Amino acid sequence: RYEQREDFAVVMQPFFRNTLLPLDRNGKPDMSFFAADCTHFSARGYAEMAIALWNNMLQPVGEKQTYNNFTHDRSKLRCPNTKTPFLSTLRNSGFRNSDLNLEKTGVSVPYWAVIVAAVAGVLAGSL
Repeated sequence: RYEQREDFAVVMQPFFRNTLLPLDRNGKPDMSFFAADCTHFSARGYAEMAIALWNNMLQPVGEKQTYNNFTHDRSKLRCPNTKTPFLSTLRNSGFRNSDLNLEKTGVSVPYWAVIVAAVAGVLAGSL
């Protein structure tokens, strides 16, 4: 819907799509990434997710990293450079003049599935 706009863009950031549970030295889940409820992230976990999201926003569309490796290494934080000084969108990633047409691709998830998932999440969280 926003592909033709020059003043607004929506870009999926897939950094969490193929992420695996971080493990400690013993091969067990590293609980330092999670809060006391074992469901939400701790400050360390949120820091890792923030770095992955920021890096994803700087990567061109079609070349975005789909995982987070939980290395707790601040040097993996990317910075804009003179070649790519802006957040990546379809237009500035080189898809403006290509045959890519997002409007012709069908919606991959029905709208009602999002509503059902949200309600189920609220119910599960309240239990």
